[in-house]
Amino acid sequence: MKSDYSHIPVRTPDLLLPKDGTDMQAWATVACDQYTSQPDYWNRVEAQAEGKPSTYHLMLPELYLEEADVDERIAVINRTMESYLENGAFKVLPETMMLVRRKTKYAPLRTGLVMAFDLEAYDFRKGSGSLIRATEGTVTERIPPRMKIRKDAAIEMPHIMILIDDPSCTVIENLSAAIEKRGFAPEYDFDLMEEGGHIEGYAVSDSDLIDGVMNGLAGLASPEAFCKKYGVPANTPVLLFAVGDGNHSLASAKCHYEENPNPKARYALAELINVHDAGIIFEPIHRVLFGAEASAFLAELQAYFGDRVILGEGNGHVIPYIFGTERGVFTIDKSVHTLAVGALQEFIDVYLSRHPEAKVDYIHGDDTVAELAAGGNMGFILPAMDKNDLFKTVILNGALPRKTFSMGEACEKRFYLECREIR
Repeated sequence: MKSDYSHIPVRTPDLLLPKDGTDMQAWATVACDQYTSQPDYWNRVEAQAEGKPSTYHLMLPELYLEEADVDERIAVINRTMESYLENGAFKVLPETMMLVRRKTKYAPLRTGLVMAFDLEAYDFRKGSGSLIRATEGTVTERIPPRMKIRKDAAIEMPHIMILIDDPSCTVIENLSAAIEKRGFAPEYDFDLMEEGGHIEGYAVSDSDLIDGVMNGLAGLASPEAFCKKYGVPANTPVLLFAVGDGNHSLASAKCHYEENPNPKARYALAELINVHDAGIIFEPIHRVLFGAEASAFLAELQAYFGDRVILGEGNGHVIPYIFGTERGVFTIDKSVHTLAVGALQEFIDVYLSRHPEAKVDYIHGDDTVAELAAGGNMGFILPAMDKNDLFKTVILNGALPRKTFSMGEACEKRFYLECREIR
């Protein structure tokens, strides 16, 4: 008798890949929420994609979200999607998961599995007990602009990465080993642009392999195993899938589905990764405050926190800052928040509410922070979070402060590659 996996909120999607002969390096482009303060990066991508089928033509880099021509850009994207579907730019892989292997210069091999996730099992709101949950706070104001992009889109592409806590490696690693044993040939195998590393994809449609994946997930979803694993009471809601990257995109897909409840919109493509994968390295997400002057910022910081902050290094969260050629540190007491990012973000939010002329950006890499701060902006360097603490922290304390961690450097983020029709 076939096992029932209806309680596991994933499905095997009909994938769209570019037809054979496509320039894959030009096709695949990095997630739209990267390099948001570096227009030169996107200018280079545009030049590489010019005149070629490319996911660059199917998405809107968030760098341009506030441009005056954003509606026109979205309309062009939608027309391009229709054109690709009508003109045979894609080949269809029915009921297929894609095992993805990615190598970069910063991390060893990372293995993931692209599948469709049921948005009815996902809730990004604070206090959620859903099977699919946000790991970081969701800024609801960021959802409508992204919903606008999805509203009339014929296809979706995932840059969302969802995590499982599978220390025994029962899901993705078992599948990867089975693929090796059977000698699967890759569906794609190429170098990504802009130092994105190397990527391979293996199409998985064999029913026994998919059953193996579902069986592994069912084991992780067992309420008894879950409560024993985390030492929590028997009635604690199971957290099976934790959104590691792309939560605002998944939240936008959820809200779009609630407004357009058709069967295809109910699901969203994402890549599933084991948090214990050696290629998953949690990097901090730093802050750069544009339109802020260091001495005034620090004076307001001291006035806001009082004796819970000192200028210089002390006992607590020591946060280095850069302003032009000036470098320094301040320390915020841990009573403000258990994480340094939470303590700093609390005041940045207050500062922005008082100074509408200022804005914040979330930056990967110390060097990029220093480069942006050299222009008279204020940069803050934050520590990394231990990835092994993620699931239990979210289970016990709820979502982390937004932009707490990043899974790798900006160039290691998921590249758009697989697509799915959603209309």
